[in-house]
Amino acid sequence: MTSKTPWFRVKTYGYGAGLPCSWQGWAAIAIYALVLAAAISLITSYANSHPAACAAAIGVPTALLIFVVWWKSDAPWRWRWGEFDQAERD
Repeated sequence: MTSKTPWFRVKTYGYGAGLPCSWQGWAAIAIYALVLAAAISLITSYANSHPAACAAAIGVPTALLIFVVWWKSDAPWRWRWGEFDQAERD
C-alpha cells in the first residue's frame, strides 16, 4: 500500500525529480549512497577481471533508485518550462 505523501518533488524546469521533500526520500538517498559505497569497495579489486560485474554493481542500485524516485514523486515526470502553462506557450 502506498501513501499519498510524496518523497520527491518534480523539477520546475526540465525533466524528472529534484531533491527529496520528506525524510523517506532522504533515507532512500542515504541507503543508495551506502549500497553504492559498499558495492564499489567490494568490487574494486575485481574491476579489471570482471567489468560487467562492476557495471552491474553500479547500474542495478542506480536503476532501483530511479524507479523509487519516479514512483514516489508528487506528479508525473514530463518536461517542464517553469511557471508557464502549456496553453501560454502556444
